[in-house]
Amino acid sequence: MSKKKNNGSPERDARSFRPESMMMSYGYKPELSEGAIKCPIFQTSTFVFQSAEEGKDFFEVAYGLREKRAGESPGLIYSRINNPDLEILEDRLTLWDNAEDAAVFESGMSAITTTMLEFLNPGDVLLHSSPVYGGTDHFIHHILPRFGIESISFVAGESSETILSRVKESGKADRVRFIHVETPANPTNTLIDIEACRKIGDQLGNGEKVYLAVDNTYLGPLWQHPLKHGADFSIYSATKYIGGHSDVIAGAVCGSSELIKRVKTFRTFLGNMAGPWTGWLLLRSLETLKVRMEQQCENAKTVANFLNVHPKVERVNYPGLITEKNQVAWEIFNKQCDAPGAMVSFDVVGGEKEAFTFLNSLQIIKLAVSLGSTESLAEHPYTMTHAGCDPEHNQKFGITEKLVRLSVGVENVDDLVWDISQALDQV
Repeated sequence: MSKKKNNGSPERDARSFRPESMMMSYGYKPELSEGAIKCPIFQTSTFVFQSAEEGKDFFEVAYGLREKRAGESPGLIYSRINNPDLEILEDRLTLWDNAEDAAVFESGMSAITTTMLEFLNPGDVLLHSSPVYGGTDHFIHHILPRFGIESISFVAGESSETILSRVKESGKADRVRFIHVETPANPTNTLIDIEACRKIGDQLGNGEKVYLAVDNTYLGPLWQHPLKHGADFSIYSATKYIGGHSDVIAGAVCGSSELIKRVKTFRTFLGNMAGPWTGWLLLRSLETLKVRMEQQCENAKTVANFLNVHPKVERVNYPGLITEKNQVAWEIFNKQCDAPGAMVSFDVVGGEKEAFTFLNSLQIIKLAVSLGSTESLAEHPYTMTHAGCDPEHNQKFGITEKLVRLSVGVENVDDLVWDISQALDQV
């Protein structure tokens, strides 16, 4: 990992420390905060300039009136623009994806929408994978068209040739400016080849840059690194694993300094940056992210294997169960995923009645939406997270009345299996 300076932090020495070690101190100097071992909450709206000349310098950099001078750091102006808690958090988020910069938002949806709106203009076309999270689906199909932005979708398993052919036949190939993929997909766990999407983007846009964004919420930032495979943006609902305690709503985008600068500038004028309390909570959570996610993954493997042989379960969607028989998915998984994650979805034998009976019978696992937290959660995508999607669209991708989604937490795995087993007994 390359050396960098952030918020006055000294350059790293010859040893390249791993992200989980750097989460404890990177970007923060205790001597600037009365020696506090942890970063304080900078609960302030504005910051004092030492001189009028300093204020001028800070604004020139913040508004892009000039480039930073050698060794110059952006100065603190106003918490809508920057705040120490957010700056330190953004520095630490870059470590997992080996990104140059990151931007933090008040929600995952604001991270997605701000990035799309910055790089899409009226008349442009968005190419996206399907299915995606219900909120993203709604934004693509109901909000972007109001701004004259069209979309074309593709599904897991389609070859690059098939996707390119369909886009070109639509007559819109020259207008494609942005590709958005969600992999693994919510809630089906289907995988999209990020490198293949990069190559597709390079063949579209009539010579103009086509940006590639990956919603990395399901596996990131620990188990998948989209920037490594050609993506321009790695996007997160930081509410999930990054926050990991069901007590904060946030989003994040990682990428190059050049592109994240554009995202941050647009964020400034939309006003959807996260506040200092959110930044502080995420800094706390990042310290335990690796141990939490690793335990959740191990638990999920056991849960998925149990469900896979249960007589009241028709099908289990989990990357850890992909075999060589499914050659395309197998190759993608081994190329870009470091672990199968902690999200499991499955079809209960029957329909909505049976799925609801299962959900209503759970004792340890909580019936709630969201994911990636320390506690295990279960929900019914068809009537909950994806209720706003077109019913035919849902059916096409297996988001049916019998599908249940599990977010596996850090509880004792034997207790989780017992709870799932007794709930299935009620079906």
